[in-house]
Amino acid sequence: MSPVMDSGTSSARRSRSGSPDPLASNAGTTLPYATRSALHLKGLVPSGVENFVVQEQRALEQLNLKSTSLEKYIFLSWLRSTNSHLFYRLVLHNLREIAPIIYTPTVGQACEEYSHIYPFLAPPNAVDGLYVPINEVENIEEIIQNYKESIKENDTPEITVITDGSRILGLGDLGMNGMGIPVGKLQLYVAAAGLNPDRCLPIVLDFGTNNRKFLDDPLYLGLRQHRPDDAEFYTCANRVISALHTAFPDMFIQFEDFSTDHAFGLLDQWRNNALCFNDDIQGTGCVILGGFISAVEQARIHPRDQRILFVGAGSAGVGVAKQLVDYFVIEHGIPEDQAKAMFWFVDSRGMITANRGDKLAAHKVYFARHDNTAQCSTLEETLEYVKPTALIGLSTIYKAFTENILCRMNQLNQQARPIIFPLSNPQSKAECTFEEAMRCTNNRVLFASGTAFPSYTIPETNQVCVPGQGNNMYVFPAIGLGAVLCKPSRITDTMIYAVAKALANSLNEEEKALGELYPRIERIRCVEAELAAAFIRQAVREGLAKDEKWVELAKNGLAEGMNPDGLFTQHMLDEVKKFMWLPAETFEQLRDAHPHYHHHPVVHSDSDH
Repeated sequence: MSPVMDSGTSSARRSRSGSPDPLASNAGTTLPYATRSALHLKGLVPSGVENFVVQEQRALEQLNLKSTSLEKYIFLSWLRSTNSHLFYRLVLHNLREIAPIIYTPTVGQACEEYSHIYPFLAPPNAVDGLYVPINEVENIEEIIQNYKESIKENDTPEITVITDGSRILGLGDLGMNGMGIPVGKLQLYVAAAGLNPDRCLPIVLDFGTNNRKFLDDPLYLGLRQHRPDDAEFYTCANRVISALHTAFPDMFIQFEDFSTDHAFGLLDQWRNNALCFNDDIQGTGCVILGGFISAVEQARIHPRDQRILFVGAGSAGVGVAKQLVDYFVIEHGIPEDQAKAMFWFVDSRGMITANRGDKLAAHKVYFARHDNTAQCSTLEETLEYVKPTALIGLSTIYKAFTENILCRMNQLNQQARPIIFPLSNPQSKAECTFEEAMRCTNNRVLFASGTAFPSYTIPETNQVCVPGQGNNMYVFPAIGLGAVLCKPSRITDTMIYAVAKALANSLNEEEKALGELYPRIERIRCVEAELAAAFIRQAVREGLAKDEKWVELAKNGLAEGMNPDGLFTQHMLDEVKKFMWLPAETFEQLRDAHPHYHHHPVVHSDSDH
C-alpha cells in the first residue's frame, strides 16, 4: 500500500516549472521507485533509477552536442526551469565552461534573440519573473499579488535584479528582450554565492523601445511603442520600486543596465531609502578596484605616480574611477583633489575638459579637467598629452586600443609595467584582446578584461599566461549575499570598498606568484564567502546591519577605526558558508530539502525495481 501523502504533495499540485511535483521535477531519473509510486508516477516514466552522477553526465553530453553557444543557452535555460538542482550541479562542476554561456558573452546574443527563443526557454506557463509594461504600472500591486500566488508560501523573494532593457551590455536598447540579463545575473548569485534560487526575482520594466529593429520585428514580444520622457519614466519606475519595497521590505534590489542618466538617477533616489545597489556603477567599480589594487602592487612605480586614462565616460566608467579615487585616498593618504587629478577621461568628443565648449552630462563634471593646456580630440592625441601608466576602456568600441596605442603604452612605461584594462563586453565590444596586449608590451602588461579571453602562450618560452577577467561576478553575488544575511538599512560606498579590498586579499600565493590579478574562477564559492563576510563586518562597523545574529558575530572581530579593510574573522566566514545554498548531490539531500516528503520511503539500493 502506498504511503499516505498530505494535500501539499498531491500529484495535482504543480511546481513553478510546470512539472507535476517539485520533488519529482528536481529528482528526475533519480527518483526512487517507491517514491514514484507514492507520487502516482508509476508507469509514467522509464523504469530505470540512476544516481545524480549519471544524470549529470547525460546532461553534459547533451550540452556538448549543441553546435552553437545560443543552442547551449536554450538547453540550459530549459534545464534550469525543469530541474534546478541538476542545472546548478552542472554549473558548479563546470563553471569556467558554463559561465560564459549563461552570462557574458552568450547572454548578449540571447537577449538580442529573446523574443524569438522565449517559448523554448521553459515549459508553457512557467513563472520566472515579472514583466511590467508601462501601461500596467497602475496595476503593479495586482502583478505582485499574481507573483505571490505563483510561488510557495516560504519563497518570498530575497533579491531582485531589475532592468528596463535600455542599455544592455554594450548592445544598446533591447527593450523587453533585456529580461535575459536579470535572469542570467540571478543564476550567478545562486551559483557563486549560494542565494536560494526559489527566492530570486528577475524583473523587466517593459517601457517600450526606441530600437527600430524590434519595433519592426513581427516576433517581438514587448510593447511596440517608444520610450517615455524622463518625467514619465521616473514616475512609473518609482511607482514600481515603491510597490516592490512595500510588498517585500527586506528584499535586496539590484538595478541593472538602465541608460546612464537613469542609472545614476534611480540610485541617487533610492540608495538611502531602500536596500539597493547598481551593479553597472558600483559593482563594476568594485571588481575593477580589486584588480587595480593588485595591479598597482605589481606595477613597479609608486601609487602616487600613477596616471590613469579612461576611454569611455558612461555610468560604468565614472563609477569605476570614483572608486579608484577612494582607493588612493584611503590606502595611500592622497587628498581627494590630488587623487582626482590623477585621472583623465576621453569620450566621443575627445578629452573631457571644463572648457571644451559643449555642455557636459552631470556625471562627467567631477572628472572634467580644469588644468589642461590643450584640447585633444582623439584618443591618440590624449595618450600623448597624458602619457598614462594605466589605460582603462569602458567605451564599447571594438579595437579602440589599436596596436599602435598598445605599443605606445609599452614605450611610455619602460620603467614600469603598463596597466591595460579593456573592460567593455561582450567580446565584440572589447577594446583589445589579451593576445594583442601581450604582444605589444613584450608580455609585460598587467591585464584585466570585462569579457573572457583565452590564455596566451609566450612563443619564446612556451609559458602559458592566464588573462585576468574583471568580471562583476566576483563581487555582486557577495554583496547580495551579505545584504540578504545582515539586512543593512542601506549599502554604503565603504561596504563596497571593503568587498574590493577582500577581493584583492583573496589571491592565494600561487596566483600572486603568477602575476594574476584575480582569483581563479574555480575558487569562486570560497572567495564569495570571504567577500560576504567582509561586507557584513563593515556593515556592522557602520552600525547599519539590522540582523542581530550578524551584529553579535561581528562585534568580537571589530578593530579600531572605520576605514574599510576587507577583513573578517574565521568564525564569521564559517557562519556565512552555512547559509550558502547548494544543489542536492543525492536524492536524500533533495528529499530533505522538501520537509513534507520525509515520510516517503527511502531507497538505498537499486533492488526496488
